[in-house]
Amino acid sequence: MLLSMTGFGNKSYDFPWGTVIFEASSTNHKYQDFSVRLPVELASLENRLLNLLRTLVKRGKVRLSATIAWNPGSDLPTLSEEGLINLYNQIKRITRRNNLELSNDITNLLLIPGLFGGASTVAERAALENPELWDSLAKDAIESMIEMKKSEGEKIKIVLKNNLSDLEISLEDMKARWEIARDAALESIRTRIETVLEKYNLELDEPRIAEEVTLAADRWDVTEESDRLEAHIEKFKIVLNEDECSGKKLDFLIQEIIRELNTMGSKVADSEFRWLVVNAKTCVEKMREQIQNVE
Repeated sequence: MLLSMTGFGNKSYDFPWGTVIFEASSTNHKYQDFSVRLPVELASLENRLLNLLRTLVKRGKVRLSATIAWNPGSDLPTLSEEGLINLYNQIKRITRRNNLELSNDITNLLLIPGLFGGASTVAERAALENPELWDSLAKDAIESMIEMKKSEGEKIKIVLKNNLSDLEISLEDMKARWEIARDAALESIRTRIETVLEKYNLELDEPRIAEEVTLAADRWDVTEESDRLEAHIEKFKIVLNEDECSGKKLDFLIQEIIRELNTMGSKVADSEFRWLVVNAKTCVEKMREQIQNVE
């Protein structure tokens, strides 16, 4: 299965105090560039969600974020009546024990931290007490993103198959043209040798002329490159249809294909053959652009 490195997914979950929305997005990147952005109430989940990302996504620039949409009034602080009474009773015992005066005005006690709670406190407690729930929510968002990556990957796969078909046609044209160009080049060499021999009144037997022509043919022969190119194309097809198609493998094969095309273009002087090589390389460059976005 071929996966694009571009995708987006989200998942929301309703709590009594509000709605938590997870979003996962992925863009093109050569390696793993993962980050998790959470509100302060869910900060304790950052490392475990980052590890979750690493288990589900191979590479790309992936961002997992969460936001909280508080229910109306839920983000207002609530006073802990029990805490306030306990604190007041402690102060009262201390003042009596030390013969101090105690004011009945307790408004100053409201400045003491810890007496107020609210939805933020509840959310923070929920993150600490049940982290597995948040794993599930984040995973749903990530899997939603992966579904989009699959859809985009199928489109890329179709384009790559079409380009691969064009490359195979170009290779067949190159092989056919090579037969013509080779025969013409070898005949040209034989003619030049015979012209030189005649001009300078030299003698060279036919076996020797055939040997020189054969040596020249070996230097220009592209049969090995053509065979390797066919092998790379077949391997490309196999990787493209693997259950876990690897963008790195495809990129490596593209580099090998370009190397063979460059060698073939440098060996053969025939202008039409070289133009076919240029067409083939143009097709391969289109494939390379698509592969850059394959996970």
